[in-house]
Amino acid sequence: VGIEPARPGEGFSFDGQHLRALFGPRWRLLIIGAGQLSRVLAQMALALDFDVICCDPREEYHLTWDMPGTSFSTAMPDDLVAELQLDPHCAVVALTHDPKLDDMALLEALKSPAFYVGALGSRGNTSTRKERLALFDLSAEEIGRLHGPIGLDIGAKTPAEIAVSVLAEVIAVRNGLALAQKKPGSSMPLRATAPAASLPSVDGA
Repeated sequence: VGIEPARPGEGFSFDGQHLRALFGPRWRLLIIGAGQLSRVLAQMALALDFDVICCDPREEYHLTWDMPGTSFSTAMPDDLVAELQLDPHCAVVALTHDPKLDDMALLEALKSPAFYVGALGSRGNTSTRKERLALFDLSAEEIGRLHGPIGLDIGAKTPAEIAVSVLAEVIAVRNGLALAQKKPGSSMPLRATAPAASLPSVDGA
């Protein structure tokens, strides 16, 4: 039996002689905002076996959240990000279009080891957001980790299509793949580092 760090995209495998199994924290997705897009995104993320947490302190949104299998918080997003102690198995997506909620969460998330941090918005809005973030205690490298506009370029229009594009990007980053489908001029981190985990190798007959 041996234990070694896992590589991006690895999982359970058995070739008849060697059995490899992945052990580590569950993948978590923190969604900021409880709108229509968030609901579809949560459903799809659950199907991909993410532990889904939605955060929205606005009463008109959190009173209508009824997504079985998810957790919900009415805390301020930045407070929740700090409380969750994000690790390399966490992704954060900010979807409210409200800088008071999105930007505060991003400030904390970009300083964390979360493997993915993204925010909804156009290229122009993303550029303006980065200018706002630069006014705080974030380095250029930390701001450069922000994925925006969020999601891969698949011509998405509806909430369901946008959710597909977002999760496709999250999965690609998790697996350490190049983001070839980004729109020209989009914020695209040069390298995504997926987390390592303990990976035992068992030799057997």
